[in-house]
Amino acid sequence: MKKTTVVLLLLAMLAMPAAGFAASPWTEETEYGDKISEKLQFGLKNTLLGWTDIFFEPIRASKKCGSCDSIWTGLGKGLTDAIVNEVGGAFHLLTFPLVVDFPLPDDGVQFATCCGCGSNGK
Repeated sequence: MKKTTVVLLLLAMLAMPAAGFAASPWTEETEYGDKISEKLQFGLKNTLLGWTDIFFEPIRASKKCGSCDSIWTGLGKGLTDAIVNEVGGAFHLLTFPLVVDFPLPDDGVQFATCCGCGSNGK
């Protein structure tokens, strides 16, 4: 059972680029050392703080900022993003020496309560 779950998670992570996620921010670096350093930091941040999307997505939805129409859809998006960020962050953390990207939704954990759309809840 555990092997099946791990295989399914790996396949889901490999299929993510096809799901339309943008490349991770660390891929913009030019030097190998900078890339692995940024990837390690990105993985650590998402592994340890991925759960915070449970709170930030409903806040963004209540301000009508982002892709969610209501607080309930924001909560659902927050729950799924939290899981994907935690698992994706662990993959980034474990594979940081390899320059292979596993894109995360909304570029991983973002601590801003508004997406920068300019609406500010109006």
